[in-house]
Amino acid sequence: GAGKSGLKMTTYFYKLLNTKGIATHFVDSDIENVTMTVKKGTVFGKGLEVICRFKAVGSFFRRYGDYCKAAQDLGAFVEFTIKDDERGDPTISKDALEILGILKANEYQVIKQNTIHICTIIKDELATKNLDLYDIKLEFGLDIQGNVMLIDEISGGNMRVYKNGKYIEPLQLEQVFLA
Repeated sequence: GAGKSGLKMTTYFYKLLNTKGIATHFVDSDIENVTMTVKKGTVFGKGLEVICRFKAVGSFFRRYGDYCKAAQDLGAFVEFTIKDDERGDPTISKDALEILGILKANEYQVIKQNTIHICTIIKDELATKNLDLYDIKLEFGLDIQGNVMLIDEISGGNMRVYKNGKYIEPLQLEQVFLA
């Protein structure tokens, strides 16, 4: 999602989410200089990624292929992973997140509910261009008051999108979406 098209898409979605009263770190962006102004915040642990899966693809299908069909509907299934390249960004359970002091119990629930809400908005928005969101990765942090907020970017590189059952590459997706 680097570059102007990634920032344009990120800006589009953050402005939309902000108008819906969702807590995000987004303040403003400068597309020409490819910069984004954000609120100060802290990440959970060494970084937490939250994946919302609408269809069974990617690592979900690799892990659970015996129990599901490719592209099977999953509703809005939420998975947490910790940023750890060495260990392949492993998925982590609610209990493990609490035991390891990465999240508090209430934060887990807030993040899960926010993820479903945010990803449904993004899915519906993509659907207006006949684009089908299969899965998307978000990141959250805490603002200086200690409230959960959406951070990072929302661009082609963070989501898997299909059109008429065919996968669309991130850069192509950004162009199609912004057209």
